[in-house]
Amino acid sequence: MKKRRIVIFVILGLLATVAIAGFAIKTNIENNLNQLADVAIPEVDLSKIEDGTYTGSYKVFPVSAKVEVAVENHHITYIDLVEHKNGQGAPAEVIPGQVIKAQSLDVDAVTGATYSSKVILLAIENALNGGK
Repeated sequence: MKKRRIVIFVILGLLATVAIAGFAIKTNIENNLNQLADVAIPEVDLSKIEDGTYTGSYKVFPVSAKVEVAVENHHITYIDLVEHKNGQGAPAEVIPGQVIKAQSLDVDAVTGATYSSKVILLAIENALNGGK
């Protein structure tokens, strides 16, 4: 009987620990994404960007992106979305094409993939402002 009580208490303790850890992780993710919602996408002055291929990344758990951006004659000619870790943000993978078309980071986020859209745009911005 005594062993049974100990086993029950251990199981209850483990369940409580898992519940607390799950709540903490959920809260951390929500806080990260709320902060991302407030981040402004800075504009990049392409007239100051020299020809070359630039790599940039941006991460806000649980979303991350890594890009390679090619610039020629002060125009973005190619953006390779090297890596994109997302939850439901796969539709945002059209953002690089929109940036090339607009020659600007001032493009609309993809509905339903706002966080991934922002992370991809910030990775592009980091590539262009962060160097070769």
